[in-house]
Amino acid sequence: MNAELFEALEALEKVKGIPVDYMLEKVEAALLSACKKELGGANARVDIDRAKKDIRVYKTRTVVEEVTDPKTEISLEAAQAISRRYEVGMTVDEELKTKNFGRISAQTAKQVIVQGIREAEKNNITREYERKKEEVISAKVSKRDDTTGDVWVDTGTSEGVLLPKSEQIPGEELMVGDRVRVYVTEVNRSDYDGEPVVTLSRTANGMVKRMFETDIPEIADGIVLVKGVAREAGSRTKISVLSRDPDVDAVGACIGARGMRTAAIVEELRGEKIDVIQYSEKPEEYIAAALSPASVIDVEFDGERSAVVHVAGDQLSLAIGKEGQNVRLAAKLTGCKIDIKGIKPQL
Repeated sequence: MNAELFEALEALEKVKGIPVDYMLEKVEAALLSACKKELGGANARVDIDRAKKDIRVYKTRTVVEEVTDPKTEISLEAAQAISRRYEVGMTVDEELKTKNFGRISAQTAKQVIVQGIREAEKNNITREYERKKEEVISAKVSKRDDTTGDVWVDTGTSEGVLLPKSEQIPGEELMVGDRVRVYVTEVNRSDYDGEPVVTLSRTANGMVKRMFETDIPEIADGIVLVKGVAREAGSRTKISVLSRDPDVDAVGACIGARGMRTAAIVEELRGEKIDVIQYSEKPEEYIAAALSPASVIDVEFDGERSAVVHVAGDQLSLAIGKEGQNVRLAAKLTGCKIDIKGIKPQL
């Protein structure tokens, strides 16, 4: 039976990644718990020999001159009847046969082992998600609440992970069976039952950043760096990039011929417009580029965190953008307050 148990634990390690040593600790705890039930509070110990695939359980009693608690003590006379070597203060071990344990004791042991497996599975899932934190992963919609629009997805690590409507791209309707990419923002443990609590998003700035870092070869290789992202999910994103190689055009590498490189990202984001901006250490150049697609005449930077930008009159509405979106995103991207002023052409 012992050999079969070890084989089962080794199989469990291969299939679910639960270490044999971890489960042997749970087996030991289970047997000790069963002994308490069976022996009514008497002391016991468990010897586990993994090399020999052997487990033995012993009832232990201390040798005393006069017995006051028969459950935990044995007289010197009785001990020496077992072996002359025993002296007062020594421990007498009496091997127990676990197959003789009663139903309640066996049930208690089983519960401890099952709980140990559940805890290990929770720990494995939590560690897997922690490795995926701030990464973009693929998921499949497995359930949908038609009233709220919330969906639950299968990430491959676990099923039934919530993607609330508030973290979905505005305007998109995710249906059961849809495959989507999601961004892992947070990984915690429930205070109630220790279950991993995973926060997913499709609206986070980090999602666009990680998609560029994984989908654009020059960024994946470290030749081009993503310096900043400003996003209004479902509508528009501005992302600034910088090349570490003077022979590589950072913006061109990201966009690709006819926008082919960003096309898949735009499609995943449900048509969200993406402006790829050339990053510059010079605030004037960075701010001017951030206001793309508008053309800027000049930028007056105050040396702190604000600037006055002059554009031609016919570029004013383009620089500001619909409902102020273009200048708002440019301000978020550069971290500067931007005041745009139109200049009438001289006759």
